[in-house]
Amino acid sequence: MASITSSLSSLLFLATSSLLLHSSFHVTKAQTYPPLVEGLSWDFYESSCPSLEYAIRNHLRQVFNDSIAVAAGLIRLHFHDCFVQGCDGSVLLEGSTSGPSEQDAPPNLSLQPAAFKTINDLRGIIESQCGRVVSCADITALAARDAVYLSGGPYYDVPLGRRDGLSFATRNQTLANIPSPTLNTSGLLTSFATKNLNAADLVALSGGHTIGIGHCPSFTNRLYPTQDPALDKTFANNLYEICPTSNSTNATVLDIRSPNNFDNKYFVDLLNRQGLFTSDQDLYTDSRTTEIVTSFAVDQNVFFEKFIYAITKMGQLSVLTGTEGEIRANCSVTNSDSLFLPRSVEKEEIGLAKW
Repeated sequence: MASITSSLSSLLFLATSSLLLHSSFHVTKAQTYPPLVEGLSWDFYESSCPSLEYAIRNHLRQVFNDSIAVAAGLIRLHFHDCFVQGCDGSVLLEGSTSGPSEQDAPPNLSLQPAAFKTINDLRGIIESQCGRVVSCADITALAARDAVYLSGGPYYDVPLGRRDGLSFATRNQTLANIPSPTLNTSGLLTSFATKNLNAADLVALSGGHTIGIGHCPSFTNRLYPTQDPALDKTFANNLYEICPTSNSTNATVLDIRSPNNFDNKYFVDLLNRQGLFTSDQDLYTDSRTTEIVTSFAVDQNVFFEKFIYAITKMGQLSVLTGTEGEIRANCSVTNSDSLFLPRSVEKEEIGLAKW
């Protein structure tokens, strides 16, 4: 019965998304996009891989038909990649003899295995069509865009030309750069400022929490030992049922109004004191961001415009371009490390065995 219900939910989601796509929000570069950093362009693969974006979107439609949850996982993967040593695909790298990878650091332990698999599957599909010309970092950025779009959010163009990094960050570097869900707005503003992202960028990117789930350890600080007074009482009671103890590990949706649709209802949640994390709800409590939250809750188009600007700006953080870095054959290992993989394993991991 559970599997039937899940399948029906997936079909309903895709049907709803299909309707949304026909009237989806799409704006022009001149109105909405930040300046491009040197080395990136809007048509980078126009000649070398003209089928790139169609191939990614076509595969993701199939993935989301099986599991809507992967959409949120792909958006989060892009964020966690860019915030630690730039958008270079380093979060995709598995640990090696040199030490544990970014994936092993506490902020990344809840990243979806299905999201990592999806990126590597896309790597294989694209290589089979175009050869090894598209970086894993670019695939991650495009997959995040289509996760937004296919969930009912805005379509936006993605500047391309990123190269893949040759190493991953340390545990301490990862911890220092990924904002904690227990941070208040002051802490978030400080963190984002180090990336040249402002208050509007912070609130807009937080709107990515309109889809996805959060686990009890990320918000039980608001329940135990005493209840956060900023929590709506009915909402808090529901959270106590999900997390009956301070060490519960269950999960719940980030947006109680429309958990599978990329829209502005997350901000409506905040107005009603129903934000899940401290880092969510405090955006409405703090006077520096209250008006931004309210404007997004009132007008979804305003949110979409600011989200496009912010994620495009974030997607250009410390990128490698030109001859920097590499184009990985397998997104989970650098090319030098992949030389030590058994041939059959490498082929399977990049998706060529399946495609």
